[in-house]
Amino acid sequence: MKKRRTGVVSVVLVNFRGADDTIECIRGLQQLNWPSELLEIVVVENGSGDDSLEKLTALGDEITLIDSGANLGFTGGCNLGVANSTGEFVAFLNNDAKPHADWIAEAIGTFSTGLDIGAVASKVLDWDGVNVDYLDAAVTWYGMGYKPHAGEPDRGSWDVEKDVLFGTGAAMFIRAEIFEELGGFDDNYFMFYDDVDLGWRLNLLGHRFRFQPKSLAYHKHHASMNKFGNFREEYLLERNALYTLYKNLDDESLSDVFSGALLLAVRRAVARGKLDSTGLDLRKPGGDDEPTMPVSKSTMAGVFAIDQLVELLPEMSEAREKVQSTRVRSDRELRRLFGNVDEPAYPIESYLEGYEKIVRNLDVLSSSARRRILVITGDPVGGRMAGPAIRAWHIAKELAGEHDVRLVSMNRVEAVDAPFELAAVSHHRPSSMVEHEQWADVIIVQGNALMLFPVLEKTKKILVVDVYDPMHLEQLEQGRGQTIKLWNKQIADATLSLNHQLEAGDFFLCASDRQRHFWLGQLAGLGRVNAYTYSRDSELDSLIAVAPFGISSDDPVQTRHAIRGAVPGIGADDKVIVWGGGIYNWFDPQTLIRAVGELAVKHPDVKLFFMGVKHPNPDVPEMEVVGEAKRLAEELGLLGTHVFFNENWVPFEERQNYLLDADLGVSTHFQHVETTFSFRTRILDYLWAGLPIVTTEGDSFGDLVAERSLGAAVPERDQRALVTAMERLLYTEKATATARKNVAVVREDFRWSNTLAPLVAFCQNPAHAADKAVSGKKGSDGTSKKKKKSDRVPSTGVRRDFERAMYYLREGGPGAVVTRYRARQTRRRDAAE
Repeated sequence: MKKRRTGVVSVVLVNFRGADDTIECIRGLQQLNWPSELLEIVVVENGSGDDSLEKLTALGDEITLIDSGANLGFTGGCNLGVANSTGEFVAFLNNDAKPHADWIAEAIGTFSTGLDIGAVASKVLDWDGVNVDYLDAAVTWYGMGYKPHAGEPDRGSWDVEKDVLFGTGAAMFIRAEIFEELGGFDDNYFMFYDDVDLGWRLNLLGHRFRFQPKSLAYHKHHASMNKFGNFREEYLLERNALYTLYKNLDDESLSDVFSGALLLAVRRAVARGKLDSTGLDLRKPGGDDEPTMPVSKSTMAGVFAIDQLVELLPEMSEAREKVQSTRVRSDRELRRLFGNVDEPAYPIESYLEGYEKIVRNLDVLSSSARRRILVITGDPVGGRMAGPAIRAWHIAKELAGEHDVRLVSMNRVEAVDAPFELAAVSHHRPSSMVEHEQWADVIIVQGNALMLFPVLEKTKKILVVDVYDPMHLEQLEQGRGQTIKLWNKQIADATLSLNHQLEAGDFFLCASDRQRHFWLGQLAGLGRVNAYTYSRDSELDSLIAVAPFGISSDDPVQTRHAIRGAVPGIGADDKVIVWGGGIYNWFDPQTLIRAVGELAVKHPDVKLFFMGVKHPNPDVPEMEVVGEAKRLAEELGLLGTHVFFNENWVPFEERQNYLLDADLGVSTHFQHVETTFSFRTRILDYLWAGLPIVTTEGDSFGDLVAERSLGAAVPERDQRALVTAMERLLYTEKATATARKNVAVVREDFRWSNTLAPLVAFCQNPAHAADKAVSGKKGSDGTSKKKKKSDRVPSTGVRRDFERAMYYLREGGPGAVVTRYRARQTRRRDAAE
């Protein structure tokens, strides 16, 4: 191979007895809106045996002319042309085609929208620009590639960029290094479906084939095949369809369809030749004296195709082994690119009857287009779940309607009914994640999963990272009270973990527009906002989307009273204020407790109920603020009379019984950076239950409550404002009714089906981020990236301890780290004894 020149496009033309067409095509290429110094025209004279070589030689140094010496077919001719080209990009153009002025420019611009885009398919119309030749790709279950809408009048509505299985050899582009990686076109094809095979193999290696309608060409169509004859064309189509299936389908898919494809090929051959396959049946009248019978060449094309598959089976098996051993994408992932596989193609009545019998009885169309999606959470999954697990649960549930979903907890899983698979892994045993990574097509992660499980770090699967929780900002508050050195280390470790995720992910989820701006800044600092991601999508919606925490599509139904008349000290007619979720150091329950105490002097029936104190994750210890809140309530004489603490965590499926016993939902916190970018999920439970809301201003929900009149947003630590807001919403009927009415409207926006819509849409057409090279050989700038020696340290020993410490710091703070350290020392001592 020659040295490749950056930015140069080498256009390969294969000439066979069509020198006049080829010269006309060359003239068209020389007039394109593309710099001549970045254009190389390579013409392969493919053994025409006429005056073609003489005519093309006369063009001199306008072209690079290669004399093949024999007819190598389209595949061999193209491969020879590429071998003698020097461009970074290679374009294939039929010699009887003419390119639009922007044919090259639009295609090369498309490559810049993603490092994983390995090839670009041009839109191809007929010579007059009226009817479609190519604008989409599909392949039947029996291996025949086809072009949907071919022959139909062109419509502007079809001019949409998209990923395709293959482009047409009549007009397409490919990165030269990828063409070489694929070994070029398969010479066994000679012509027909060679482009299907190339595109299929390209996709299997993890690259994308992108259709760009602005890269336009016009084609005379099949001018070359008219020189060979229709029966040879039938033979090549039949043979190459079987080749393509045999090479590229995985074992399971091949087992499902290959026998049916062979049977259908025979039925098609018999039907085309209008033969009576019962002619040799013993029950047929008449003798059997004639040793021969007239058989159409059309029939023999199918028979010979199958026999040639047998003849070349050793070579094809070797080719199949190479494809299957190097593939990084499953048939399940590619199935969306196959298009309508249920396409009989031949309108012959006896053939169609046989087609239906094969499809119905062999069940060849039963293969599902569903993807395998792995959702990973660090929290326990079961009857009692905290925010991360609740979010992961609903992500899994929303995706399960279209895909096979597996929710994996890094903690524990209880036996609960779910419309998806449940599994647990141990962060003490990193290998426990291997089988799940291998199973998945798309992986959705929360928390520190990447650092805890090396297989996730190295995965070539599409990786979605859920960063709805800016945990490094949480550490700004959670670490207070530690020494400045330890506090800063906690923040730095959390930042390191998040940066690791932001560098690895293909698609990111955050909880609000405010958060999205924050994350875009951090992504930009890491180099993820770059020419590749921006050129694919200037709004960067394909990189990061807002997917807030949501609420159930089903309204809550109370099955019992959980607070009123159930908690000693709270009567059936009392005014109940509920604090949903846990009590953490960045919250301000003290001001709320004092406000309730003040309000209780005037309204003795007011009661404040904290729904959860003990976190469902056993690794998360009780925070200092819980004890402080209890002591304050006791000091003020409110504990057990006006202020109540639930010492456990409310089961997920029971929370409506608590919420519907309340008159008002509250959330009070301190004003700081964590507040600015937080997303208080407990507010969503209040929306779900239709409760008026009182919250501290300054975060996204504080803005929402104020803007949509859902209750009141009050300044931080303002006891007087808090008392006034609660009294108005508890004891003023008009204010209560207005808030409830507005809550009923706003909560529709937060149904899980709405909040997770961007994720659902992404999983319907998942793709690696534009700046992520699938092979892992390149960095976000597209240049070769070698890891530093320090980056190669395996996840064992000191690093392993560091990662575990990071996990416990994130989930439970320093107390959890100390607890785990002591437990580990005990285990070591016991083992030594």
